[in-house]
Amino acid sequence: MFGLQDGIVSTTGVVVGISTGVSDKAIIILAAFVAVTVEATSMAAGQYSSEKAVHQLDKTGRHTDNLYIGAAIMFIAYLLGGAFPILPIAVFPQEMSRIFALISAFSGLFLIGLLKGHLVEHRPLRSAVELFIIGSIATIVGVVVGYLLRV
Repeated sequence: MFGLQDGIVSTTGVVVGISTGVSDKAIIILAAFVAVTVEATSMAAGQYSSEKAVHQLDKTGRHTDNLYIGAAIMFIAYLLGGAFPILPIAVFPQEMSRIFALISAFSGLFLIGLLKGHLVEHRPLRSAVELFIIGSIATIVGVVVGYLLRV
């Protein structure tokens, strides 16, 4: 859940922010792919390191999960989340792609929030709306920065 959510939110902020400030589609796609792969790698490393610390602190030996599998899951989930806003940028014409990237990202956030709510059996609609709001805030920040620093 964390990797998917963060992949969507962070990448949407980057993609929409850059596409607001730059009109060259190749630069937008390059920046998006660089950002999503670097962030996915960083998140996987963070997952590995933090889970390893939990293992080291646990003197009872209860934590036996595989650190490498956890890191791989985080990496893949982040990349999948990042695909939500990147694919519309790559597929649609520049003038429409930002809108489709936002629709794709917000739809993905809503669906992931809904799924999380169902999995934990706690207010799925509220969970979906919360993720939608989080994504909106991050995207607004990206748009504002892209607009202010456009080239």
